[in-house]
Amino acid sequence: MTELLVGTRKGLFALEGEPGEPFAVTARAFAGEPVDYAIRDPHSGRVLATVTSPFYGPKIWHAEDPAGEWTQAEGVALPTDGDAALERIWVIVPGEDGVLYAGGDPGVLFTSRDGGLSWELVRSLWEHPTRPTWRPGGGGLCLHSIAPWPGDPERLALAMSAVGVWLTEDGGETWRHGNEGIAARYLPDDATDAGLTLCVHDLHRAPRRPERMFMQFHGGVYRSDDAGASWTEIGDGLPSDFGFPMTLDPADPDSAYVIPLSADTDRVTPDGRVCVYETRDGGATWNPRGDGLPGQDAYLTVLRQAFDRAGEGEALELYFGATSGSLFGSGDAGASWFTVAEHLPPVYSVRTG
Repeated sequence: MTELLVGTRKGLFALEGEPGEPFAVTARAFAGEPVDYAIRDPHSGRVLATVTSPFYGPKIWHAEDPAGEWTQAEGVALPTDGDAALERIWVIVPGEDGVLYAGGDPGVLFTSRDGGLSWELVRSLWEHPTRPTWRPGGGGLCLHSIAPWPGDPERLALAMSAVGVWLTEDGGETWRHGNEGIAARYLPDDATDAGLTLCVHDLHRAPRRPERMFMQFHGGVYRSDDAGASWTEIGDGLPSDFGFPMTLDPADPDSAYVIPLSADTDRVTPDGRVCVYETRDGGATWNPRGDGLPGQDAYLTVLRQAFDRAGEGEALELYFGATSGSLFGSGDAGASWFTVAEHLPPVYSVRTG
């Protein structure tokens, strides 16, 4: 059985099922509230969810089971000696040795060393001297991508909108940019320096070749072969190089999957056809994988956290959800697709348990 944790505009849904068949909803939590992200921590087995209450703001909650009792985590807050407000927690990512990372708006990073029960702000990023020059993207100043280095807890890559890629090799004591080669086509032609205005949409690291990374940019798909220091554009062959979500096959460092959207001014699937695109050669070629997905008059929007995978290699499963409330899955690495669920609230995130 595969477990899916689906964050939506109106609560968290847990679903279970076998690839190829509709999944059953096994639990719902936070009814009526926006759940931006949910994940099951592989180290503790605990379920963690980020909820942005219209009354109490963003919080992280934890439970042993999504159908059970939820408890609010401690420490998810900004310093009280400033005017900034915590707007949202975008993502939670497991790191090495049971450490968890959480990223949010305004460009904040938290860590937890007790399975998500309590959190601590990473001050080196919060107090970075360039912070006054940071500018938000369309969705805010969001730290949405966190890519640990397998086997080395000192190395970490982050991506923010619209502040580009950030790298550390000393556990977050110091940070440097990883933006070489990225072209911001949304800037004026006479802009000579993109600076801290690079709107990364999603960032992933290949576990079996950690220096290999893939990025979905605001207009551009990129690959890095030097751990994020520099980037090469690999979007040729896609119907559009604009989009938000991306995922990888952990068994294949040359793999990446993207779901293109028409353009930043038309954020729907191109030509009304829902299709996932796959590369198995590092972005040299892209192949459509849409068998079983809506093929006409389907103008869906898939958000950055709403695409995930389970397993790897021949056992790779893929899952994504749309703001229409539809959820789709593949049990054969994208060769064929089935409908997991329909008529959910708008889907914000999808993560396999």
